[in-house]
Amino acid sequence: MTRRRLGQLEAEVLAALAAAERPVSTAQLRDALTGAPAYTTVNTILFRLLGKGLVSRMREGRHFLYKLAVDESLLVADQMRARLRVASDPREVLARFVATLSREEELTLRAILAHPHEPAREHPDLERT
Repeated sequence: MTRRRLGQLEAEVLAALAAAERPVSTAQLRDALTGAPAYTTVNTILFRLLGKGLVSRMREGRHFLYKLAVDESLLVADQMRARLRVASDPREVLARFVATLSREEELTLRAILAHPHEPAREHPDLERT
């Protein structure tokens, strides 16, 4: 099994919860993750995320069901901004990020930059992918 970078499993768990249509159990979440992490590992990540207020849980029988407790787009944007803030060369980081974008992502970014104060959900030039 390949080891993930620090924080990568948390990010994967958050993404899986964001993609889930309804609250999920630890076992269901584990099945949605790549690399077959241990059940206890997923449970530990969920407990940490619960403590950070990023997920909520409800009891169903003997198990808990988890769901994302925050807006995913705000969460990811905050994480991106935090990484950029500590970079020694933010311009280079942005340049490398932009170089990795697909054509569709680039067009989306250009549309957002053309109208930065319009909410993305209501932006007339953006189509949801």
